[in-house]
Amino acid sequence: MTHPAPSTATPLPDDLRPHLTPPARAWLDQALTEAAQGVTPTTELHLAEAARRCGSPHADTARILILQAAHPTPTDLTRLYDRGTADERRAVLHALPRLVPGPEALPLVEDALRTNDTRLLTAALGPYAARHLSAHLWRHAILKCLFTGVPVTGVAQLAARAHGDAELARMLADFAAERTAAGRPVPDDLRHVLALTDPEAAPPHPSPAGGGPHGKES
Repeated sequence: MTHPAPSTATPLPDDLRPHLTPPARAWLDQALTEAAQGVTPTTELHLAEAARRCGSPHADTARILILQAAHPTPTDLTRLYDRGTADERRAVLHALPRLVPGPEALPLVEDALRTNDTRLLTAALGPYAARHLSAHLWRHAILKCLFTGVPVTGVAQLAARAHGDAELARMLADFAAERTAAGRPVPDDLRHVLALTDPEAAPPHPSPAGGGPHGKES
């Protein structure tokens, strides 16, 4: 039997509740209720406390729910991202697809892509980046994944954006040649992405969750 949802627009998901202790459920219910008043210092405190209150495995989900309940503006999200820890920044990035319909939050994605934090890189390349990140920055993000060892299986809409992208294919071939010349192995993920760029391959079916690809400008 499910528990009644808190008085916010963001009820707890059924798959989270069974994993929370009663004190954790009570804390999150209260955090969501307070978040419905908007982004306040209390919201920031709740985001910081999520791992301690709900446990590390559930902290991301708890933070995303709190963010959704608060209905933050892009300005709010920028402030939360700038002030947050790496874990809190990752939650902001994961929440972007549901919170910001347009490209206003792209600076947060671009900042994450400049880091060497592989968990931030993975979070940055979710559905929001798939919809809004320019082809030029997206290509370089894919190369950074290959360079840092971030699995490309986590890149939203990878097949749709890579399909027929001749410039990405050139960049991948150059990267592979550099690795070979240096006596270093070529990552399997590189071969996978390179195959996806083949314009003769059947185009992938678009995924509603990830949005359609951007145009492939250089």
